[in-house]
Amino acid sequence: MKRTWQLQEAKNKFSEVVDGAIQQGPQVITKRGAEVAVVISSKEYRKIVVCQKKLSDFFRESPLVGMDLELKRSTDPVRQEAAL
Repeated sequence: MKRTWQLQEAKNKFSEVVDGAIQQGPQVITKRGAEVAVVISSKEYRKIVVCQKKLSDFFRESPLVGMDLELKRSTDPVRQEAAL
């Protein structure tokens, strides 16, 4: 269960925020009502980092490998800038 904390409250209760991340899941930090950060457990962080592949591996393993794709660059004229 995700919990949302205002920045000042999160600073004052940092141990609680960390315990919440370990036991309950991500803890969202807000500043002036906008979400600005998320505290997660190191276990969750490792899951995210380990699952990432290199971009080159992603393309190498793509089902499109070996397909003859017709890629053309547009020859349309450049759009005019809008007057503000």
